[in-house]
Amino acid sequence: MITSERMTPLPRKTWVQRFLTYMKTNRLLLLMLLPGLISLVLFKLAPLGGMVIAFQDFSAFRGVLGSPFVGLAHFQRIFEDPYIWTLVKNTVLLAFYSLLFTFPVPILFALLLNEVRVRWIKGSVQSLSFLPYFISSAVMVSILYTLLSPSTGLVNDILTRFGLDTIYFMAEPGWFRTNYVLLQVWQTFGYSAIVYIAAMAAIDPSVYESASLDGASRFQQMLHITLPSLKPTIAIMLIISVGNIFTVDLDRILLMYNQSVYETADVIQTYVYRLAFASSGFPEYSYGTAVNLLKSVVAYVLVVGTNKLSTKYSDTRLF
Repeated sequence: MITSERMTPLPRKTWVQRFLTYMKTNRLLLLMLLPGLISLVLFKLAPLGGMVIAFQDFSAFRGVLGSPFVGLAHFQRIFEDPYIWTLVKNTVLLAFYSLLFTFPVPILFALLLNEVRVRWIKGSVQSLSFLPYFISSAVMVSILYTLLSPSTGLVNDILTRFGLDTIYFMAEPGWFRTNYVLLQVWQTFGYSAIVYIAAMAAIDPSVYESASLDGASRFQQMLHITLPSLKPTIAIMLIISVGNIFTVDLDRILLMYNQSVYETADVIQTYVYRLAFASSGFPEYSYGTAVNLLKSVVAYVLVVGTNKLSTKYSDTRLF
């Protein structure tokens, strides 16, 4: 006769025990992750504490703990400063033009490159296209100065051959935004296209084969298969780009900067730089931080709004 005995249930592990077990099991992976976490904390999260000086009359001699608290006085000063609106206008226009031209160019380039069937040509063009991304801004601006030089530049040489007047591209305010955007597109379009090329590689080839059997041309396949498949990627990249709407390349602007183009080249970042590091008097760290903090808050609101619109119209969201 077989008798059955009641099994005693094993004790349930506490969250501490589960955590220790997880740490022990994945210790090597966590060890590989540690340098990145340390870098994130030291250079991204820890500096956020310095934002408190936007609410202080900060003095480098007294430090954060010894500087007096002034509340929203610096933010009130921002709205009372008439020059701020010129800076906002210049920043928004420069960022808007950059987004308008820099965002669609990599998509178009990736779509066209995807249609190239000769492998070595496709690889060579892709490699050459993202090479400028790894060249420093100083070198790229130097190349631009050389091309646009009024005396020896290639562009002005072509203009004079057609009987046109020489243009001082780098010294005229009206040309600053065009020069900046052209340089931005030239330096980043190849690198940004990698994201879209990778998304295209994930498309099922059988879809193209079915469309081809149904008589769809290459252009129709690109328009009705490739482009719709890129919609989630495009939506995410747009959200990220909108988040940078108030962010311009400070290094590039400073290298292209001169007194004759202040009218269109002076943006929020250059203003904050002058306040904090290039001030003729005592550096205004608190006011500069307040300006930058307000810019970041507005950019965050734009990102949240774009994310909601993306969720509504493309079923894709970043967070």
